[in-house]
Amino acid sequence: MKILYFLIIPFLVFAFNFEELPNVSNREIPTQSQNTIKSYNSAISEVKKSVVNISTQKKVSNNMTNHPMFSDPFFQQFFGDLYQNMPKDRVERSLGSGVIISKDGYIVTNNHVIDGADKILVSLHNNTKKEYEAKIIGKDPRSDLAVIKINQNNLPYAKLGNSNDLMVGDVVFAIGNPFGVGESVTQGIISALNKRDVGINDYENFIQTDASINPGNSGGALVDSRGALIGINTAILSRTGGNHGIGFAIPSDMVKKITTTLIEKGSIERGFLGVGIQDVSDNLSNLYNGKSGAVIVSLDKDSAAAKAGIKVWDLITAVNNKPINSASDLKNIIGSFSPNEVVDITYIRNKKEYNTKVKLDKSKNDIETSSNNPSNNSNQKGSNSTGLSVENLTNQIRQMYRIPSNFNGVIVSEVVDNSKASKAGFEKGDIISQIEDITINNVADFNNAMNKYKNKPKRILVYQSTGSRTIVLD
Repeated sequence: MKILYFLIIPFLVFAFNFEELPNVSNREIPTQSQNTIKSYNSAISEVKKSVVNISTQKKVSNNMTNHPMFSDPFFQQFFGDLYQNMPKDRVERSLGSGVIISKDGYIVTNNHVIDGADKILVSLHNNTKKEYEAKIIGKDPRSDLAVIKINQNNLPYAKLGNSNDLMVGDVVFAIGNPFGVGESVTQGIISALNKRDVGINDYENFIQTDASINPGNSGGALVDSRGALIGINTAILSRTGGNHGIGFAIPSDMVKKITTTLIEKGSIERGFLGVGIQDVSDNLSNLYNGKSGAVIVSLDKDSAAAKAGIKVWDLITAVNNKPINSASDLKNIIGSFSPNEVVDITYIRNKKEYNTKVKLDKSKNDIETSSNNPSNNSNQKGSNSTGLSVENLTNQIRQMYRIPSNFNGVIVSEVVDNSKASKAGFEKGDIISQIEDITINNVADFNNAMNKYKNKPKRILVYQSTGSRTIVLD
């Protein structure tokens, strides 16, 4: 009996009960009639008429005829006929799709469909042989949206749905007009919402779907089962160019805002904070009470953020009371405002929450040069008890590691094995540009910062060729 007792106990201790749903009591049969089928034809019959084919032409010069050899008299004497008959230019053609959004001929598509085109031709759903020349109304490369227009009236146009109402699992249809032979319709579901950091556009908030988005469908419509336009198809995630069930569409709410501005103003001007940001990494979480947001890791001089009193290492958690959960969230929401708009920003500094109002600047698309002082080019070195040795960025080191001349800091020259620095994740070749509130331009700055925060946890901003990261060093 004792043996049996000890054999039963483990089963009692580790017993686990699944929560189960009731047994199936009924099954819905799609159709019980021999002359009835389930169809979405009536739902999409109107909206598919708004999807057009876009054909672009771009004149490309023949680089071969520009070769110095063709200017040589000897070559022209012997190969003159070949040179004269060689085409000086060629025309590149590409195809895509677009969606009519007004009866007077405004069409929304992807910027990459019409970018660089010398001529844009549009064919409607019911007449693939007749083409209408379109003019560009406005384009926004950073969201990959553009608006073009044809001079026609009483056109069928798509009606907009609210992409904020979408749910994963909703049935959707991807409609394109890819090859000038009429519309193409594929069906699927919404696989995910608010997909960011995909790496396709600067501003991303994609709808992900498994409805096939094939080449040429870019700029076409993603519609729900009512036939409402809920997105503009943009790209597929594929190594081969074929559809693997991962497609992305720009949501209709973003489409509405951007296209309206493009039609009214011709271009997009976005608000700009003037900061470098990153997500809250695991080693930073306890410094911000476990909250998510966007960590400020760099600050442009005289920027909107700097004027409002925001500092490096502040964690932005909300804008106008809307939660910020990541660096992408902050970039997207600030980009939705216009220059000179005032926003209320909530941030955490030293585990305390603050609020400030920021008047946004105009967005700068190009990388700004650093306002820091040039680093000392002497071969000064610094080291400390954490096992970290650093050097100034000399011209030789910059050339070796391909470091831009306007980027300042110190480079890690040695990391002692099993030291605090090694365990924290430092590597040889790392560039240190910030320690807590001190900007690092040279070894002297580094030593001052390490002495100031000696025996204290300190946030250190580190750059590598793969990007930036923050290391907390005790």
